[in-house]
Amino acid sequence: MAVDLTPEQELLRDNVRRFMERRVAPVINGHEAAKTFPFEILGELAEFGYLGGRLPEADGGFGLDYVTWGMLLEQSGYFWMSLRTLVNITNGAINRLHAYGTPEQHARFMRPLLENRRRACFGLTEPDTGSNAAGVQARADRRGDTYVLNGRKMWITNGANADFAIVIARTFSPDCDGGLSAFIVEREVSPYDVRPLDTMVLRCTGTAELGFSDVVIPRENLLGEEGGAFRNVLKGLNAARVNIAMGAVGAAQAALDLSVEYARTRKQFGKPIGSFQLIQKHIVDMTIRTEAARALAYNAATALDRGRDARTECSIAKLYATEAAHEVANMALQVHGGMGYSTDYPIERIFRDTRGGMIPEGTTEIQTLIAGREILGLSALT
Repeated sequence: MAVDLTPEQELLRDNVRRFMERRVAPVINGHEAAKTFPFEILGELAEFGYLGGRLPEADGGFGLDYVTWGMLLEQSGYFWMSLRTLVNITNGAINRLHAYGTPEQHARFMRPLLENRRRACFGLTEPDTGSNAAGVQARADRRGDTYVLNGRKMWITNGANADFAIVIARTFSPDCDGGLSAFIVEREVSPYDVRPLDTMVLRCTGTAELGFSDVVIPRENLLGEEGGAFRNVLKGLNAARVNIAMGAVGAAQAALDLSVEYARTRKQFGKPIGSFQLIQKHIVDMTIRTEAARALAYNAATALDRGRDARTECSIAKLYATEAAHEVANMALQVHGGMGYSTDYPIERIFRDTRGGMIPEGTTEIQTLIAGREILGLSALT
């Protein structure tokens, strides 16, 4: 799809692609094998707006609109979904700190993230709490000038690498009777348990289980108001869903481009496999899904830029783009045949990583129910 980007956006996109081809693409296989991530690359990407891109320039950001930001995430998803994911996690922490943090918290936590000097994660999901964010059971009890945190967080992206976690917990104090609050939990100051988890998808993103047993948190590490976290988490979901959709579009385009090239050059029975009708059918179906996903994702980003709530657009974009990306990757694997299984070739990784997009920020099923509620005015979420 020929998205109507401005000349400035096109220049930024082209510069980012050149950087990714030179700096990111050559190191992916090594890190995938080791299940590590080159965090220095985040610092190098900062000049393009990948750290704090949505923040106002006065606060150290780039003031990017949603379409430009989405274009950056599409490019990172094109090259490496683990990169797209850690860009998203880091900026999620930056944006939360910017929106709800005190000036002191901006200096201690947000600024180092913008400068790639610290690493963060977001602790919401629990072993028994996924799609129902209101069901969080982690508990923080206020005791004088501290909070005491108990509970577990599961499937926490970057949890194994983070210097601090923004943790959502049910809070009990003289001013709050069980409402959800956000806390900045520093690993050195308030030690907690970290258990790395091996996953099929996004192997380089440091997924972990976090355990909190009577972890003492300074009162000044409360992020925002007591009891205000649930509302604040919901505010950021639409943009987060567009972020995932954009990364999925990039991954789908990568799988399509690799398949087109392979179909043109791979020969069987004395001619390129791209001349066979069923291979052409795969390529056309892949193109249709990629183009449709891109249109929906940019439509949602445009709706956000226009100040609309865009709940329907964002849910539909996330739902369709993530499913389409995995369908495209599946067809790409079929086009490549045995070559597609090789861990030395990108298709195997793209196939795995695109499957991961259907779960975070609301599963495909949850997106369907959200869209249904918005379209019908009747909720199946009770």
